[in-house]
Amino acid sequence: MRRFPLASLTVPVVTLLLAAPAPERALAQDECVVVEDFAKAKVGQLPGDWKLRKDAGKGVYAVREDGGKRFLRAQAKGVDIQAAKQHEWNLDDYPVLAWRWRPVDFPKGADERESGRNDSALAVYMLVPYSKVRGPKAMKYVWSERVPAGTRLESNMGLTKVRVLRSGADKKGEWVEERVNVREDFMTGFGTKEVPKPVGIAVLTDSDETSSTATGDYADFRVCRK
Repeated sequence: MRRFPLASLTVPVVTLLLAAPAPERALAQDECVVVEDFAKAKVGQLPGDWKLRKDAGKGVYAVREDGGKRFLRAQAKGVDIQAAKQHEWNLDDYPVLAWRWRPVDFPKGADERESGRNDSALAVYMLVPYSKVRGPKAMKYVWSERVPAGTRLESNMGLTKVRVLRSGADKKGEWVEERVNVREDFMTGFGTKEVPKPVGIAVLTDSDETSSTATGDYADFRVCRK
C-alpha cells in the first residue's frame, strides 16, 4: 500500500505555549502537551492543519461531536488514505505519545500480517523527517481485529515499524486510552541509538485491500514526559 509522503508536510509548525497552571494542576499540565483535541475544529470537516495524501480523502475524515466532545471520524470504503498533522517535538523531553481511539467497523477479512489483506480500522503513526538518503521512517500503532496484541511487523520495505497495541472486537464501540513510549519503540524497532525529531502524527483507517468498509474514531492526541 502507498503511504502518506512525509515530504509533503510543509505546514509551518505552531509552537504550543502552556499557560501557568494552578498549583494543584501543575503536574498534570507539565506532563503532557496537547497536539490535537479537535476542540476548535468545525464539525463535518477535516481540520485545516491536517493534510491528506490525495483529495479523495476529503470524504474519509471529518470531525464529529458526541456529548460535547469532538473527535475525528474516519470511514474508508475501499480506500487507503492517510491524514497527517505536522507537529515537531523533542523525544528526549516528551518520549510518550498518548491518544484515545474507538473501533466502529473492522475491515472484513483483514489481517495486517498479510500484504493482500493489510487493512486496519485504526492506526496511528509517529512521522520522522523525510530523507532522500534513508527514506521516510515511521512508527505505526494498530488496533487489529485478529493479529495478537504485542505482535511486531513492518511495512514499506522496513521503513515503517508496526506494533499491534490491541486485538479483537470485544471493545468495539468503546473509547480506549493509549500511551506508548514512542522513543523506545523507534530505537528498538530500527536498532539505533539515534533519537529522531518527529515532524508529526498521522492516522490511517483503510480498507482498500479487502474491498470493504472500515470505520474508526480518534481523539485527544498528546505528547507526554512519562
